Amino acid sequence: MINRRSFGKALGVGAGAAAAGLAGPGSAVAVPAATPAGTGAHNDAHTGPHTGTHTAFPRIKQIKAGVLDVGYAELGPAHGPVVICLHGWPYDIHSYVDVAPLLADRGYRVIVPYLRGHGTTRFLSDRTFRNAQQSAIAMDVIALMDALKIHRAVLAGFDWGSRTADIVAALRPERCKALVSVSGYLVTSLEANLRPLAPKAELAWWYQYYFATERGRLAMEDKTLRHDLTRLVWDTVSPTWGFDDATFERTAAAFDNPDYAAIVVHNYRWRLSLADGERRYDGLEKQLAARPTIGVPTVTLDAERDPFTAPGGGTSYRDRFTGPYEHRTLPDIGHNVPQEAPAAFARAVVDADRL
Repeated sequence: MINRRSFGKALGVGAGAAAAGLAGPGSAVAVPAATPAGTGAHNDAHTGPHTGTHTAFPRIKQIKAGVLDVGYAELGPAHGPVVICLHGWPYDIHSYVDVAPLLADRGYRVIVPYLRGHGTTRFLSDRTFRNAQQSAIAMDVIALMDALKIHRAVLAGFDWGSRTADIVAALRPERCKALVSVSGYLVTSLEANLRPLAPKAELAWWYQYYFATERGRLAMEDKTLRHDLTRLVWDTVSPTWGFDDATFERTAAAFDNPDYAAIVVHNYRWRLSLADGERRYDGLEKQLAARPTIGVPTVTLDAERDPFTAPGGGTSYRDRFTGPYEHRTLPDIGHNVPQEAPAAFARAVVDADRL
């Protein structure tokens, strides 16, 4: 069991500061203490296991928020400081199945929502446009916070989740206490996306171009092809993660949402200016096109084995973060950082909240 002493040691804090452990056998892992606060600090130690100890959240709750009925997991004390953990594609809330208990044990109230089109999250109206542009997903988070009566929270994410958290931190900083962002500054620039990347980088994005075609859309609507495509992405972008079939299948169940194909295809087509968003978000997108800086306390994480990690150890986006800041690189970790290295991710959340 992770007890008061072992969890405190794992997060680099005194034993008396950690709450009683909730995790199962063998879950205590060593995580280095935080690097000193500063500009571009690095922590290059390998942190966290490749396999998790949890397989499910206790139960999924539902709440009406904005245009959605949002499904979400919640762990930790009801009146604890809030952390909202945001997943990416092709993933779901299980990316945080080991992170959430670690943070709950530390006294945080942890909220892990299914993004629109995933899991038990549903649109309230059949007439609502199945829009997956970046600002729409970010405003879903604000609507969820409003529905749960949460004024401020630490936001933590990867992939779509990083982008969403970055946008909230940039445009609604009063709602974001601190930020953990895998891959750093991921706000989409439609103008920049019109320009080609280096061939090797383009290769990693193969599915983005596939979804731009009718064949790709049909593949996402076909349950078998969708299953095999998303599994291929997992294998490709997390080359060192020894996950088993059951781990993937638990997440793949979230892809059976009736709006999944429409949301995924629209997201990637919108990024390439091949699909329109909604006019109600034009003002937000105009602000995002200016690449606004983020001033809230932030820890950015780069995964060394993630094919999407930009070279340079965070230097390519360092100027976008103007507040208290730390950067860390995780050796031998792939794209799904919170599930591949849960202790390192939890450590980043605690440290960002203290910057």
